[in-house]
Amino acid sequence: MDRGGRFSRPLIPRLRPRATAEFAPPSRFVLFLRRALVRLSDRPVLRHFEFTFLIVLIAATAGYGAVRGEHTEIFLAGLRSAGDVAARSVGFGIATVEIRGLSHVARADLLREAGVTAASSLPLIDAEAVRESLKRNPWIAEATVRKLYPDRLEIAVEEREAFALWQRGEKLNLIARDGTVLESGIETKPAELLLVVGIGAEKRAGAFIDLIDRFPEIRAVLRAGVLVAERRWNLRLKNGIDVRLPEDDPALALERLAVLDREKQILSRDVTVIDLRVPDQVMVRLSDEAAEARAAMLKQRPAKRKGADT
Repeated sequence: MDRGGRFSRPLIPRLRPRATAEFAPPSRFVLFLRRALVRLSDRPVLRHFEFTFLIVLIAATAGYGAVRGEHTEIFLAGLRSAGDVAARSVGFGIATVEIRGLSHVARADLLREAGVTAASSLPLIDAEAVRESLKRNPWIAEATVRKLYPDRLEIAVEEREAFALWQRGEKLNLIARDGTVLESGIETKPAELLLVVGIGAEKRAGAFIDLIDRFPEIRAVLRAGVLVAERRWNLRLKNGIDVRLPEDDPALALERLAVLDREKQILSRDVTVIDLRVPDQVMVRLSDEAAEARAAMLKQRPAKRKGADT
């Protein structure tokens, strides 16, 4: 203390802590922004935003983990399930599924292929994806899917019809007119359906049967059409006769065959092969019994004497 009653200054200056720092005082704008954020923090809108942001952050984190862990499908299925639950909770569950056009496909099978279950919700149904999924069923040629909010789903299908049987090797298949295999490896053979045989026969069955239907007398005795080398057809009749048609203009050959049957009853004769591949010619192969009978008959004919009158 000096003589005037004051404390003297220390000889060594006081050092400030190293961790401290001096900052400029906040501006008026910063103070205004702080006050605004404090006021908004008490409002429900901001609290909802915070909740939504948290959900998005969690979902993004889970999605990243799923991709890194190669569990993407499981993650997406979980998201879809959660979305269905949320949509159903606000009234967008599927209460009614109206299906039109079914004849061969069971309703339960169609819903399973469409991916529609009791847990599905209307907003998360992808109508185009459902349509493409249904068309993968060979019986369904076309499908229309409509979503009618809030809780109705309409599905209309156009089914293919069984047109013929196609045999390839030992397997028998039910096919549509366009060659689509409707059922493979069937055991029962519908009597009203014609059989086509051979590689590629399923794709050409429509045109072949249309041709045969122009000749009812031949169609009535026909058992199968056999496509040879994917070029021409042979007819296998119910009585075992094989009719060999030409590659070019088989309709003309069938007209000749129909005329021969009306005039000569050739389709009822004891023959095994009728060859129509050569234009303007009909070559016939007799059965073994018929050939033996003909040979015996020729032997029994008396030989003509030399110089006898003809």
